[in-house]
Amino acid sequence: MSFKNRMLASLLALAFSPTIHAAVTVRDDAGNSVTLARPAQRVISMAPHITELLFAAGGGSHVAGAMNFSDYPEAAKRLPLVGSDAQIDMERVLALKPDLIVVWKSGNTARQLEQLKSLGIPIFYSEPQRLDDIATSLTRLGRLLGSDAPAQAAAADYRRRIAALAARYAQRPQVRVFYQVWSKPLYTLNGEHIVNDAIRLCGGQNIFANLKVIAPQVGTEAVLAENPEAVFGAESHDTGDAGVYLWKQYPGLLATRRGNLFALTGEPLSRATPRMADGIAQLCEKIETARQHRP
Repeated sequence: MSFKNRMLASLLALAFSPTIHAAVTVRDDAGNSVTLARPAQRVISMAPHITELLFAAGGGSHVAGAMNFSDYPEAAKRLPLVGSDAQIDMERVLALKPDLIVVWKSGNTARQLEQLKSLGIPIFYSEPQRLDDIATSLTRLGRLLGSDAPAQAAAADYRRRIAALAARYAQRPQVRVFYQVWSKPLYTLNGEHIVNDAIRLCGGQNIFANLKVIAPQVGTEAVLAENPEAVFGAESHDTGDAGVYLWKQYPGLLATRRGNLFALTGEPLSRATPRMADGIAQLCEKIETARQHRP
């Protein structure tokens, strides 16, 4: 065979050979470098928001298992479950043969994280704390999954929506806000949580932003002393839980007096995913309503 024909044969063999993937490296939300020899083929998600991020980043077909309450998108409901926030089924994890595990930095317990690290499988820590962290989570996970194009597109669409909301609301007159996570006992969120970033984008001020604990328990007296102009919380599905409307019994509270007790519908603000843009839009609209209620 001539040199020319040998070169042609080599080029044809290369063209029809399996795709060779280079190693990929990204930095996770704990500051660790995560390196895979090739894009992940079997990923296990250890939190509902992670499952949603993986699908949004174009890697849904590579998600091999997930934590309970992973219910979005619809396909996530059919994933094999590997446990709950209380306990992980380590045998099930191993049986699924993952080449990447994505964990929730503050949501999974220290014991669970130690168990997972002992497996020797690459781990990516997820903990979006600012709104743009959702976009960077998409692009970093997209790199690990080998789905860069859909991940970049999803990140760009999310950033566009957030930028539009910021342009409309960020410079509006400030509204002091109490964000109620739970009523029995009373919990809120501090300035390190991503919801605080959403409140700020809408032109709001979180009255408990300076507390040291991310999800602190607060007293009724502390809320009354801060006298917020608006109170926000999730819809209550428990007949024994009044939700944000518990503040109706305090007519002296500014938020109550002006009719600014707002129950947010759905769960978009509870998960750091692209759907958070929907929740922020709802939050901004309600904060704007509070402005309109000013005398």
